[in-house]
Amino acid sequence: MIELRFTAQKTNGQAVSGNFNVESFSEGKKKINQLAQKHQLKVKKIEKKSTFLYKIRKGNEKPVTGEQRAFNKQEVVNALNKLGYQVISVNKKLFDFQMKPPQQAIVSFVKITAELLEQKLPFSEIITLLINDLENKTLKETLKQINNDLKKGADSETTFMRYQNVFGKFTAYMLGLASKSGNMAEIYKATAKFLERQMEFNKNLRSALITPVITLFILFLAVLFYVGYIFPETAKLFLKFDIPLPPMTAATLVFSDFLMNNMILVTIAIIAPVVAFWRFGTTKKGRLFIDKYQYKIPIMGSLIHKTNIEVFCRVFYTLYTGAAESIEPIRIAAEATGNSYFEKQIKQVAIPLMIKKGVGLTEAFEAANVFTDTAISRFHSGEETGTIKNTALQLANYYESETVFRLKNVIELIQVVIAMVIMIVMIALTLVSAETATISPKSPMST
Repeated sequence: MIELRFTAQKTNGQAVSGNFNVESFSEGKKKINQLAQKHQLKVKKIEKKSTFLYKIRKGNEKPVTGEQRAFNKQEVVNALNKLGYQVISVNKKLFDFQMKPPQQAIVSFVKITAELLEQKLPFSEIITLLINDLENKTLKETLKQINNDLKKGADSETTFMRYQNVFGKFTAYMLGLASKSGNMAEIYKATAKFLERQMEFNKNLRSALITPVITLFILFLAVLFYVGYIFPETAKLFLKFDIPLPPMTAATLVFSDFLMNNMILVTIAIIAPVVAFWRFGTTKKGRLFIDKYQYKIPIMGSLIHKTNIEVFCRVFYTLYTGAAESIEPIRIAAEATGNSYFEKQIKQVAIPLMIKKGVGLTEAFEAANVFTDTAISRFHSGEETGTIKNTALQLANYYESETVFRLKNVIELIQVVIAMVIMIVMIALTLVSAETATISPKSPMST
């Protein structure tokens, strides 16, 4: 996200200005032009908030350097002069881009803040402490900007959402909401728990799926190199002297010739489907398709599904305050799952049923068709007894325990399967090599 500021003039000569947070400069310019056309404004200037490097001195002290984000150079100069500094130089940063902080840094920030809030420390004091101790420059600079905006009286939700590219959309929303809530420590604690679970699940998912795929791909390349290059050099030497080849050696040589003669086609056949699927997955329709049918993947699909329900229930528990105010927590919890199909079914099926037809929460969730029978049964009991909030927490804890245990078993099973695949491939290569080693040329007498 980038921040733009525009200056415009009304037809009566009155100057107006405003700020926009957008994904790109072109998108912001388009929005500003639409606003100008709607209100008959003449746009004078559009400025992008950038980072400026400055060098300053105070009295006879040694010059110090630093950086500050502003819309133009003069803003930085004026701000430093007001603080009593002599400005030596101010220059725009040449490469003004920020790497997103690692997830671990964000989790650590949220968790430490939650612990300090429980100790009744003021939020502004906590932010100041963390700014001084943080090592990640992007997160440190972001917290500085947030702290400055909050001190000026800016809305906390708007301020945090401005930096959703740093924290993530859900985390930024929760942290912004916490400052306006009556229980800031609880929301920070719940957010930290959510982020830890998300990080742990992604780590285990990489171990269960990504690592084995990379292992098999490297094994495939190694076998391809052996069959396509090393093996033919030996086998064709026998053919040169008109020595008959054994069955496995002959079949492997035929396969090798096919690969080498059709290398371009084979490469396209392997890479094209992967690229096409990846491109399809980046589209809105593709993301929806993948998120819908990933629940049907054997073994892993059930784990992903239950983890989505766990996240939904945990966030819903944190935000839910009563039946009369259940719509917004349901919407936010659906977004927090990160699954576009789950989110679509909740927003387009469950919530409209609750608003327009007045159906109960359990009936609406059942119509959405994204919850397990167990979850629906527990929500039904919670709705009847008036303990829907505690029921959501119980479901979250239950599915957390189940998915953690089952995922460990799945990782162990996949590791065994990968080891067996590698063993089978190595045995096959050994047999072909051993058979090739048994080939002997005809003796001159037999010829």
